[in-house]
Amino acid sequence: MFFEAFGTDTFLMLTALLLFSGIFASKFSTKWGLPSLILFIIVGMLAGSDGLGIIFFDNAKVAQIIGVFALVIILFEGGLHAKWATIRSVAIPSLSLATVGVLITSTIIGYSAFLLFDVTLLEGMLLGAIVGSTDAAAVFAALKERNIKAKMGATLEAESGTNDPMAVFLTISIIELISRQDSSIWMLVPTFFLQMGLGLILGVLFGRLASFSINRIRLESSALYPILSVAFALLIYGITALIGGSGLLAVYIAALVIGNRELTYRYSIFQFNEGFAWMAQIIMFIILGLLVFPAQLFSLQVILGGLILSVLLILVARPIAVFLSLIKLNYSVKEKVLISWAGLRGAVPIVLATFPIVEGLENSQTLFNIVFFIVLTSALIQGSTISWAAKKLKLVGPKKDVPHHSIELISMGKVAAEIVQFQTNKESAVVGKKLKELSLPNRSNVNAIIRDNHVITPYGETKIHPGDFLYILVESKYKDQLTKELEQKVSSKEMDKHLTE
Repeated sequence: MFFEAFGTDTFLMLTALLLFSGIFASKFSTKWGLPSLILFIIVGMLAGSDGLGIIFFDNAKVAQIIGVFALVIILFEGGLHAKWATIRSVAIPSLSLATVGVLITSTIIGYSAFLLFDVTLLEGMLLGAIVGSTDAAAVFAALKERNIKAKMGATLEAESGTNDPMAVFLTISIIELISRQDSSIWMLVPTFFLQMGLGLILGVLFGRLASFSINRIRLESSALYPILSVAFALLIYGITALIGGSGLLAVYIAALVIGNRELTYRYSIFQFNEGFAWMAQIIMFIILGLLVFPAQLFSLQVILGGLILSVLLILVARPIAVFLSLIKLNYSVKEKVLISWAGLRGAVPIVLATFPIVEGLENSQTLFNIVFFIVLTSALIQGSTISWAAKKLKLVGPKKDVPHHSIELISMGKVAAEIVQFQTNKESAVVGKKLKELSLPNRSNVNAIIRDNHVITPYGETKIHPGDFLYILVESKYKDQLTKELEQKVSSKEMDKHLTE
């Protein structure tokens, strides 16, 4: 393990420097239009023994553990922010891409690897399975602030959040077929349905249990609620995986359930998980960058093999998988082309590529290097051109409105009260009304209004406008009543009246 060579002080300093490097890399990635994972990986490669020689790291098992841990956090954060109303509308096509699409992609790339390289058919299929899925970390990061139409963004995010289990299943199954002569592919089919079924069912059940617990448990400090949410994410993965289910699928489904329910300290939980996911992503990609040796990665065999398979993946396998998976599912040709182009590869293939190394399979290091090269190529070419492709295909949506303001309450665990944030729109029944005209529950008060990024001190005569952010202090037992009042809609006639006043 790399930190055994350093004292505690040196190890902590190196950790800080690597985190600083990752943070600055994310800043430059936004400026240059590059996926942040590229720069995180470069930081790791530079710090490694083939770079500046600061850290020597070649422990695939440790990298695998860190990678899976980070994926759990990233999937959980992505599920929390996903809107069920949007995800539900693309559930069938996303699941088709996450299962049929991954299988088609894996088969095409696997057979191509068998024909192109000196490997067995099973070894070729193993490589195909490893790069068969899109990556949640890469897709979430790439789409977070890009103005792609909601339907496209939801499809890609739901696909990337649910296709990892398929890739994990295929990878582990093929490794078992290679390692054990008595294994049969037909014996693995029931295992697949068992894993997916348990992942789905336990995800829903644990998601409901987690949201119920977060809302009912009174903790000493509000700062403990985000930590409680992370504890549930890790517990959900662990229990599901231990009984033979797909832990990653369960985590994403549970987060989807939690994120779409009323939640105590919702914004603190969301902000904490977003920051934690960033840290997990930085550490994961830097560790994966440390694991690769540039002298091996940029050898002629890896470059030629990686380039050929990258071209096949981007221009042949992924488009075929998308077009076949979305037959008769109400997607235009342009939409299918964009979904094909936005099928980014990232951390998941690299983490899965450590599995053959840990199992000691023949040619596992070469396979790892080729997968790593494919991920770099995919992220560099596709990740940096998603916005450009969306513009060319005329699939650009409205600019995303992300509020950059919040109100924090400290140590409210004993008070059973919270502040609810609500953004009005032109359909809201409260728009056009004065605060004194609102029928809010007992002991609830509008503490602040944010309009056009300016704070307005509210009083009885203050009139509510579309787009206002209302911050309302309410006792927890009246929260549901308050939410129903705020979410009431108006008729089109009343809406026109609001807008003309």
